[in-house]
Amino acid sequence: MPRSDAVANRDRIVEAARAELSESTGAPEELKLHRIAKAAGVGQGTLYRHFPTREHLLAEVYRAELTQLVATVAPLLAQHSPLEALSRWLDRLIEYARVKRGVMAGIAVPAWQDLYAGQHHRLDDALETLLDRGKAAGEIRDRVDAADVILLLGALSRIPEADWDQRAPRIVAVIVDGLRA
Repeated sequence: MPRSDAVANRDRIVEAARAELSESTGAPEELKLHRIAKAAGVGQGTLYRHFPTREHLLAEVYRAELTQLVATVAPLLAQHSPLEALSRWLDRLIEYARVKRGVMAGIAVPAWQDLYAGQHHRLDDALETLLDRGKAAGEIRDRVDAADVILLLGALSRIPEADWDQRAPRIVAVIVDGLRA
């Protein structure tokens, strides 16, 4: 079992890389690992012990981002109506999509396909939970499933980086409006 300080270092490295990806408009290959180490408060040796390559780090950033997104479903449903929970979750998904975009650009295609294949069901399951609760409450159209919404969300991948902050929330709002019963 890893020591608590090693786990804390690893978590800080992943968070620093996620923040850098989220804020950066540059390509992930421009992601400066020494800057990430500095932002995380660790030396480069510690960074490389946890993540021997940029791809390893980017893959972990993706896994962590997806885990955080999926983990928001239960609290949102506990605090809001199903439609409002779905809307807030999709707003959070905008940040996930931005990070995912950076990860995809920085990982070789076969590695990305393996990473995505092992993880995407978690996103589908989370979305299906939100949709099912909304349908049961009569707030969401009956004949819509997670695959339909994922296809619609594919529009996010076509947004130019310069337009992201304005367009992504509008597209998600249109999707939510279209899901209403």
